[in-house]
Amino acid sequence: MPKGKKILIAEDDTDIRCLVAYSLEYVGYDVVQALNGDEAVELAESEQPDLILLDVRMPRMNGYEACAVLRSRESTRDIPVVFLSARGQEAEIRRGLDMGAEEYILKPFAPDDLYQRVGSILDRLERE
Repeated sequence: MPKGKKILIAEDDTDIRCLVAYSLEYVGYDVVQALNGDEAVELAESEQPDLILLDVRMPRMNGYEACAVLRSRESTRDIPVVFLSARGQEAEIRRGLDMGAEEYILKPFAPDDLYQRVGSILDRLERE
């Protein structure tokens, strides 16, 4: 079980954000929720999550912009980022991975697939 692991989810769609949060909380993660990229950057600073899930398309600051800010700050640059997006074009995926994302997960996804992938990423990073 992911005891003590904190995940920040930044997603402007309330239904998706709540589903992701519920799914991750159900398996034991602590979850912090942000409505947009700007809020995600602020919460990443204050909460220091173990992993950040960023929707690509959000108001005020999109996921790519938020990732760039997170990577530029000493306090957040090493927090792993996973992009979530309904856009699966190769250029979009490549852009996210080139920014240093651990993974780029396409919507829609099954909740059990999401928490398994999150767990795999955290396990792998813990071993490194």
